[in-house]
Amino acid sequence: MATEQFYGTGRRKAAVARVFLRAGEGKIIVNGKEFQTYFGRVMRAAQALQAFRETGTVGRYDAVITVKGGGPTGQADAIRLGIARALLQVNPDFRTQLKPGGLLTRDSREVESKKYGLKKARRAPQFSKR
Repeated sequence: MATEQFYGTGRRKAAVARVFLRAGEGKIIVNGKEFQTYFGRVMRAAQALQAFRETGTVGRYDAVITVKGGGPTGQADAIRLGIARALLQVNPDFRTQLKPGGLLTRDSREVESKKYGLKKARRAPQFSKR
């Protein structure tokens, strides 16, 4: 018997997270590893689960998450958006709790591309008088 599954996609910087929620006891698996093991000591990782706290659904759903690209911060934020979007599929009434916290907003900031003649996007080479 197949249980009902809810899906949400989250993106941040170069990271893309696919979040699948199923009714369960709150286990979170990221790329085949336990959530705490995958993120280790990343401070922002705890914020990834903020959507569960806002809606009062901590421990009600198991999450299976696949995340690719980017670094730990981008991945954690992508997961955060993916969980929020999946919870909207569970219950559209959660929007009133998720929206004020900015959990449904995609952070569109990207790294600016490097310009020729410069060291980085805006950093000019060091000037030498002699």
